[in-house]
Amino acid sequence: MPEKLTIATCQFAETFNPRRNGVMVRRYIARAKKMRADVVHFHEGALSGYGSRVASPDYPWDALREETERAAEEARRRRIWVALGSAHPLTPPHKPHNSLYLISPEGEIVDRYDKRFLTTGDLEVYTPGDHFVAFELKGITCGLLICYDLRFPEIYAEMYRRGVKVLLQSFHNGWMDGPGIHEHIMRQTLQAHAGINGMWISGNNSSGWYSRWPSVFIGPDGRIEKQLPRNCAGVMVNTVDPNRDFYDAGVCFRDVALAGKLNTGRIVSDPRSKDRRSL
Repeated sequence: MPEKLTIATCQFAETFNPRRNGVMVRRYIARAKKMRADVVHFHEGALSGYGSRVASPDYPWDALREETERAAEEARRRRIWVALGSAHPLTPPHKPHNSLYLISPEGEIVDRYDKRFLTTGDLEVYTPGDHFVAFELKGITCGLLICYDLRFPEIYAEMYRRGVKVLLQSFHNGWMDGPGIHEHIMRQTLQAHAGINGMWISGNNSSGWYSRWPSVFIGPDGRIEKQLPRNCAGVMVNTVDPNRDFYDAGVCFRDVALAGKLNTGRIVSDPRSKDRRSL
């Protein structure tokens, strides 16, 4: 039987200095443990920095490697799971991956998700990934995604097929030049993905000024359960309760739709759905 899962969602203003970022990462790992979290989730590029500098010849890869090891050691010391946004080096001329490392309470990197869909700007810096990451925490199937993956509902449909109930998705819409379209579409699209697929989503963002939206925690009905203040470093803790009931108008037909039958035909009663009126 799945247990409750407590998630610490973090944001801060990262730089391209892995040493500085590493201090912040370890600080938040320790803080998340004090807040009784099971897993601590960091935004895109939290340890490495995000963007063009990662591809520069003088990027400090040795420092990043050492700080990754220190983060893993802190996870072991605190006995907590960590989803850490960073970059993974590849042998030149291949470009690095934009990654989320999954670190166990034993301090082991047990998996790594590489951002699959890259913007045209990303492609100048990074190599796209080619695999999904799904894993179990306390009996709940969890998954990892990064930022621009948001634009492709096919990814969320596949996560649903794989039984993912909790999604840790890291973003970077920080260090922007002011307000823009991201303020009106990012959280809203993430809410739609959560509600359509019945997932809890921890969606965090860099708080580097100007940050176009704050980190959010979304329930399976698509509602924002909690969010952090924009443009400020911080961490929030939320609990996933697998026994909590949520409104889900699509549950009766989601599986048949994914199988390619794109009409209801007849109403199928599903014990997971308490509300039949909106079918």
